[in-house]
Amino acid sequence: MSIETNPKPSTAGLPGPRVKPKVEPVKLSKLPGLVAISFYMILLAGFTVVRILSDHDQPLLLIFPILFVAGALGLLLLLRWAWALTLAAVALSAGSFLWSYTTQHAVHFLVHGIFNLVFFLYLVRSDVREKLH
Repeated sequence: MSIETNPKPSTAGLPGPRVKPKVEPVKLSKLPGLVAISFYMILLAGFTVVRILSDHDQPLLLIFPILFVAGALGLLLLLRWAWALTLAAVALSAGSFLWSYTTQHAVHFLVHGIFNLVFFLYLVRSDVREKLH
């Protein structure tokens, strides 16, 4: 009769093989706000290009329309980096438009600033963030 002094180690505390849960692909039709924000970002890029080409701003500012379009197209593909890029663009645009309103008292700056704040609040919702890759 033999007594085993070293019992087999328990695997209760060790992680098992990683199994990815099946995730249903998110349809863009369930997030209509992202489509609207992407369209707005493309329009904002177009207006910025027109303003630069009409010699009102420096040509170095053409980097912003490129980032706006990249963020908009990436947002349509539900990419997380595009969400971050668009979130930063919307937040900075809101601040810029609201600052312009306080200095120049033109109502269209206030309207643009409020639109950007609404878009910002939509983008930071948890259900929107969860559906991005």
